[in-house]
Amino acid sequence: PYITLRLQALDIQLVETGLSRIGELSPVAVARAFGGDEPPTRERVPDLPARPPLMCPGCPHRGVFYALSKMRAVVTGDIGCYTLAALPPLKAMDSCLCMGASIGMARGMELAHSAERPAVAVIGDSTFAHSGLTGLLHMAYTGSTGTVVVLDNRTTAMTGHQGNPVSGIACDGSPAPAVDLAALCTALGAASVRTVDPHDLAATRAVLEEEVAADHLSVIIAKAPCALIVKDHPDPYAVDEELCTKCGACIRLGCPAISKDESGRAVIDTAICVGCGQCVQVCRFDAIVQVGPSCDIGGV
Repeated sequence: PYITLRLQALDIQLVETGLSRIGELSPVAVARAFGGDEPPTRERVPDLPARPPLMCPGCPHRGVFYALSKMRAVVTGDIGCYTLAALPPLKAMDSCLCMGASIGMARGMELAHSAERPAVAVIGDSTFAHSGLTGLLHMAYTGSTGTVVVLDNRTTAMTGHQGNPVSGIACDGSPAPAVDLAALCTALGAASVRTVDPHDLAATRAVLEEEVAADHLSVIIAKAPCALIVKDHPDPYAVDEELCTKCGACIRLGCPAISKDESGRAVIDTAICVGCGQCVQVCRFDAIVQVGPSCDIGGV
């Protein structure tokens, strides 16, 4: 529709293709639009296991959204790979509109007096630099007492790990000045700016609860590198079958490395586990232990 409108403005006659304004383009849809032969497609394979998109093993964003889900917060989200937190099992994002909208929407929720559940804006570091600064300035200018979480994973993960003004890496990979996020947020009017390690689940939740309850505008910077740019990972974890009680607490983290076996016990795929240790923190039975890359713990 964007290109169509511009061409029509130039008085260029267009042929109606029948392509939809919504949804996605597929080879079949494009071939049909241009009058060509439709490419062959395979029949649907029955009973394939579901493979919902999830955040990567070791993703630092998971710790923030796990805490927000426990707090039953209304989370105004933004554009980034962290938008996947809207999906089960975390289900910790309630809105996603466009880049930078999270902060303005959180302010709107605040003005609507949605006091039963706290409203928290969540935005990535690169998106914050791109489109979030004015939103935070507006919150400060209008007397907001809301909370904004900036997910600083040291890169622009969703679109190819480019540098950004926060990471201190230019588009060509060369060094660039790195914005001091904490100083910037303070300068824009945030009364409280705190930095947390999102892999520390208890500390992250404690800071979130404190700032949500505070009577001032606050920014929480969840700072930890994207798991895909970390070169040296700790040893992976495995589940001790004898200690696992099948409670499902680790499953609710939504880590792709954790699944259930036929008996319902948790199983960790050591081939993709990056040793972040988040699952260890939610297991109340000490059933998750750190091992070497190849292991034989309780039959795993």
